[in-house]
Amino acid sequence: MQKQDASSHGFLPSFQHFATQAIHAGQEPEQWNSQAMVPPISLSTTFKQGAPGQHSGFDYSRSGNPTRNCLEKAVAALDGAKHSLAFASGLAATVTITHLLKAGDHIICMDDVYGGTNRYFRKVAGEFGLKISFVDCSQTKLLEAAITPETKLVWVETPTNPCLKMIDIETCAHTVHKHGDIILVVDNTFMSAYFQRPLALGADICMYSATKYMNGHSDVVMGLVSVNSEDLHSRLRFLQNSLGAVPSPVDCYLCNRGLKTLHIRMEKHFKNGMAVAQFLESNPRVEKVIYPGLTSHPQHELAKRQCTGCPGMISFYIKGTLQHAETFLKNLKLFVLAESLGGYESLAELPAVMTHASVPKNDRDILGISDTLIRLSVGLEDEKDLLEDLEQALKAAHPSSGNHN
Repeated sequence: MQKQDASSHGFLPSFQHFATQAIHAGQEPEQWNSQAMVPPISLSTTFKQGAPGQHSGFDYSRSGNPTRNCLEKAVAALDGAKHSLAFASGLAATVTITHLLKAGDHIICMDDVYGGTNRYFRKVAGEFGLKISFVDCSQTKLLEAAITPETKLVWVETPTNPCLKMIDIETCAHTVHKHGDIILVVDNTFMSAYFQRPLALGADICMYSATKYMNGHSDVVMGLVSVNSEDLHSRLRFLQNSLGAVPSPVDCYLCNRGLKTLHIRMEKHFKNGMAVAQFLESNPRVEKVIYPGLTSHPQHELAKRQCTGCPGMISFYIKGTLQHAETFLKNLKLFVLAESLGGYESLAELPAVMTHASVPKNDRDILGISDTLIRLSVGLEDEKDLLEDLEQALKAAHPSSGNHN
């Protein structure tokens, strides 16, 4: 029944065989002597060799691990990709991808992105001779104008964090690739593999902070990268081993387990997210709601053409000042004031002083990351309880605004 929710809102139909692949891809019991249905956690850091330089597929756990292999195969299947690679965090994946470049190369990054991505490109990568430009890539003309002969990488998120702009991946890919050997990376963290497949739309690399929806249980920090290009896979696999930012076998096991319920979780996130977004949009204490699933979102039609649904990520401007925003957050009882997102539990945060505090204030002002912009990660709780919690917290922030009907 829930599967009809996304299509009833006009989104693309779900990707075929997704649940089956999530449960079975890379999990074949025949790969183990024990015929275990659940891939074992392979903790060994080293593996016996039959003769010098002759091993059975594994020699050192940084270079390859049986548990990690299972996860990478499963993610590749869900992304419709030939290859996937796992990393110690989303930023570890970002750093590894950036190592595909050399000093003097130019990176174009979406101006509205995760604060850690902004910080890394601006304060770290920029110190190693890479040129960084922050551009609103949702505007094709601006992206086109920013491309130079030195441009080697374009980095986008869609929806963006925290302002939830949508980027037309297909148009972006066409714009980028007509200029030659430029790599288009799409951070697919917010949508997850269940709601969006960037590689099928022309992206060269699809990456995730798997800490969020892909794992979904707020107990793993991890990054994932999927590609179709054999050349990119070979180069990234070399860097994965050479840089060494790999996840532990335990984390790989947990993320692999999280994938088994991804399709069920994302449907519920969408259902709850839509309910919360509609509630907030009708609330007199709220200035504006940003959610691609709402018809009021300026790129709602793009979201429907490009995605199979929407996650539980909502941003909204509360009426008033920083004090009103802080009072609202302080009075939440079910939503937890915390960073991160995409877990089973509902979270709320103030990007200007939390996740995006490292973004220069002038840039935050231009992007609209004001002191009254609140970001919600809507979890899997009962819809009625979520709405009641938001209602009472809004009333506490604006006690004189009258009763909400």
